[in-house]
Amino acid sequence: MENITIKINGVDVSAPAGSTILEAARIAGIDIPTLCFLKDVNEIGACRICVVEVKGARSLVASCVYPINEGMEVFTNTPKVRNSRKKTLQLLLSNHNCSCLSCVRSGNCELQALCKDYGVDDANLYEGEKTPSELDTSAAHMVRDNSKCILCRRCVATCEKVQGIGVIGANERGFKTNIGSSFEMGLGETSCVSCGQCIAVCPVGAIYEKDNTGDVFAAIADPDKHVIVQTAPAVRAALGEEFGLPIGTGVEGKMASALRMLGFDKVFDTDFGADLTIMEEANEFVERIQNGGVLPMITSCSPGWVKYCEHYFPDMTENLSSCKSPQQMFGAIAKSYYAEKMGIDPKNIVSVSVMPCTAKKFEIGRDDEDGAGYPDVDISITTRELARMIRTAGIRFTELPDGKFDEPLGLSTGAGVIFGATGGVMEAALRTAVETLTGEELKSLDFVDVRGVEGIKEASYEINGMTVKVAVASGLANARKLLEKVKSGEVEYHFIEIMGCPGGCVNGGGQPQQHAKVRNFTDLRALRGKVLYQYDENAPFRKSHENPAIKELYATYLEKPGSHRAHELLHTTYVKRSING
Repeated sequence: MENITIKINGVDVSAPAGSTILEAARIAGIDIPTLCFLKDVNEIGACRICVVEVKGARSLVASCVYPINEGMEVFTNTPKVRNSRKKTLQLLLSNHNCSCLSCVRSGNCELQALCKDYGVDDANLYEGEKTPSELDTSAAHMVRDNSKCILCRRCVATCEKVQGIGVIGANERGFKTNIGSSFEMGLGETSCVSCGQCIAVCPVGAIYEKDNTGDVFAAIADPDKHVIVQTAPAVRAALGEEFGLPIGTGVEGKMASALRMLGFDKVFDTDFGADLTIMEEANEFVERIQNGGVLPMITSCSPGWVKYCEHYFPDMTENLSSCKSPQQMFGAIAKSYYAEKMGIDPKNIVSVSVMPCTAKKFEIGRDDEDGAGYPDVDISITTRELARMIRTAGIRFTELPDGKFDEPLGLSTGAGVIFGATGGVMEAALRTAVETLTGEELKSLDFVDVRGVEGIKEASYEINGMTVKVAVASGLANARKLLEKVKSGEVEYHFIEIMGCPGGCVNGGGQPQQHAKVRNFTDLRALRGKVLYQYDENAPFRKSHENPAIKELYATYLEKPGSHRAHELLHTTYVKRSING
């Protein structure tokens, strides 16, 4: 693309034609502040924080949407610009619930940071009516507090454009404008899938996950409870961000040490559950291939995707693998096999999961997720909640030595850890399914065609004389595009992996929140995903069926993948839901 030259603050800057002033300034090493802007998602120029002066223009312009042209002269830091931004912040605070000390986003709030930068410290400068604090707690996973909402609409755009759902939007007009659902329904009454992507992009504390850290602390303090914890693969790829480590830093060892210091009786790994999922899922796929089962088979690891399928593609729930997610499989085994092995009454086991995903809070309450007669998982917390627990306990995370998971439910393979990246479940399943179908050992374990952060990927593999066609989608808007093509007959696949969040679990709604100035110019998905592939590359075992703990589980307890006991514990059912909730 042809470059053009403009002046920013008197300095020549070359940027691609079609760039906005915001993008050109970034090239020049200047960060223009934003609030409403999310690149390729919410480019509406509404908040007016990003305004700049352009020579010849009658008024300040929104740099996030204003295109550059040859010879343009831009000024980003004049008194007029700074005063405008400060006035905008003062007006935002005039209708903002400024209970910052108790706000979950305090210290990581984009509005708070801007007010500090621009010296805005008087929240009562413009007295008047304020939006009341009426909490919507109807959803299983999150809380909405519109008294803290700044109407940036980032959540609305993400729900509609990225996820293709659109269950929230702007209601009323003028001062009464608020973000909510149609007919003022509670979010839990809609077809929200609990993905939490709206939470991930909110710049303030208007929406946040339901906090269950108190429940976990209480369980740990109960001498009659045996409290175990499992950590999802994507958590180790992002938790360090909460403690100032660079994006893309793996912290598996420090995480294990921190969990032990928090007081859990056993520290386990959801990657074990991922390996177990592959054993059951690969077996199910092979059975469907060989016995004329419903195809394409679609993965069922992402609870946000599963609920989306139930709402929007109920006629395709038969395509879903009957396998529980790794979280739930782990919980079922913990309260059956592990309980028997350790001589513990399962009613005294408290099973806690640490997940990158807010939809897991919904999943633990689903029907048919109690394989041993008790809920598979009792409490699910996000990566952010774990970080809060670590800080509350006074643990100096970055100084911790690397610890290890407990056995046997802490043993896992490289195939299990890549579950956290889009394409990882497919690759892990192929490693086992191909060797099962051919009876031969794979020469290369890297199915690179299904890797990467693209929204939709597809590949074909010759396996035992058969061409197996697979596809991978992440982000529910991409899932919709793919499934509509499947339903129309435009494409044909045998196996499909779908993750509810763009890029997979590494970009889940429960992961550390990054300011828009980071999200807009940094690919969080790629950096976090790279961590998981590094763990895989260095793992002593890289195929789920080679996990010695998994072998032992089947030899002494489950018999074989797909056995009667395996189905009782590790498989589930689905519900055909209406779009209205």
